[in-house]
Amino acid sequence: MVELPERRRAARVNVPWHLSARVLESREVRILDLSTAGVRIEHVEPLRPGASCTLDLPPTLGSLQLTARVVWSLVRGGEQTPDGERRLRYQSGLAFIGLTQEQQSVLARVMEMLTAAGAAKDSNSPS
Repeated sequence: MVELPERRRAARVNVPWHLSARVLESREVRILDLSTAGVRIEHVEPLRPGASCTLDLPPTLGSLQLTARVVWSLVRGGEQTPDGERRLRYQSGLAFIGLTQEQQSVLARVMEMLTAAGAAKDSNSPS
């Protein structure tokens, strides 16, 4: 079997709980996974690939404000709103740009925290 090379620049960690953040100062998004190079998010409003944005991480992740570029964005499903309308659900990949050394250090600590939380959740799951 042929092994494909890893395309990612940095290891990523799945977020083991529902974690909200903000993009473009007002759009609420859900963080699905995170690395020191970028983040995968879920959201209800489309994002345009190539666009620059700011991702505001919540206080539980250090209240960081990170500049990012939308690398990709795809429709991943839909949901019914309480008033009967159908709303699309998107996932997007954002690459962080221009991170300071301090931001990189905080992200590394956040990754350690998420890794530990994921391991604790897995060890508490019934087999």
